[in-house]
Amino acid sequence: MMTKILFSAFLTLSLLSAFNPGYAQRPSTSDQSASRVVEDGGTGPFSALMLTESTLPTHTVFRPKNLSAFGKKNKLPIIAWGNGACANSPWEHVNFLSEVSSYGFLVVAIGPMPQEGEKGTGKSTSSQLLDAIDWAVAQNKNRKSPYYNKIDVTKVAVSGMSCGGLQTLEVASDPRVSTVVVFNSGIFNTPGNGRSAMPNLTKENLKKIHSPTLYMLGGEKDIAYANGMDDYEQINHVPVFMANMDVGHAGTYSQPHGGEFAKVATAWYKWQLKGDSAAGKLFTGEPAGLSKNPNWRVEKKNMP
Repeated sequence: MMTKILFSAFLTLSLLSAFNPGYAQRPSTSDQSASRVVEDGGTGPFSALMLTESTLPTHTVFRPKNLSAFGKKNKLPIIAWGNGACANSPWEHVNFLSEVSSYGFLVVAIGPMPQEGEKGTGKSTSSQLLDAIDWAVAQNKNRKSPYYNKIDVTKVAVSGMSCGGLQTLEVASDPRVSTVVVFNSGIFNTPGNGRSAMPNLTKENLKKIHSPTLYMLGGEKDIAYANGMDDYEQINHVPVFMANMDVGHAGTYSQPHGGEFAKVATAWYKWQLKGDSAAGKLFTGEPAGLSKNPNWRVEKKNMP
């Protein structure tokens, strides 16, 4: 009896497929080919989704799940993200990036979307940060895109951790960049530090930065501490803020909701990309608001 039922179901499906091509594998109405929620979608007002967009399978997108909340009066700024170890996957940073996105940002990270528990493979290049920006700009213009007229292409951050921070500094001269955020990184005195995967930058590259810049380091235990602090000392032509938390090179990215690093970074993005003056109070004033938080040690130059 069970065999007849199964055969009947199979026959029905086959007939439907024959007369209605695509029935068995009906395409999604969304442009996304894969997605999942990281943790609980973040603590911000716009629950975030991590997804692969078929128009950019080389990257991972983090964005508010409900795009109907965005339009002409409330647009999504762009954050392009580079990963630690020059990895072609944001697997180490998904908690952090999801959390940032939940405050109303379109985050486009280098590398295909990692599956649950998966560590991505392969190496990335700095140009992939520009690919992320190019894609977002194109999506905003595309009438068929779910992002049509929902992206603020005048507000763009380039950001990255460790090697991704060097990639960030390599593309920081792009005229579309509104702000630069460098995490657990700094330019080596020996270009690339002899490691072929790393961008071969010199301190001269710092002179090409043209927008407000935030450095976030893990204190003296961070292997990038000396390089990052030296960068800060040499940047004198744009507003620059240095925040140190004694957690070492790994930061707090993998902690629930990205930990303290996510809180500070989100405030910076809200200030620089959304004009949120209340969020900016962490970085302005004498002393800066963040100095009241015992977790952080801060310095700043050319800033109110």
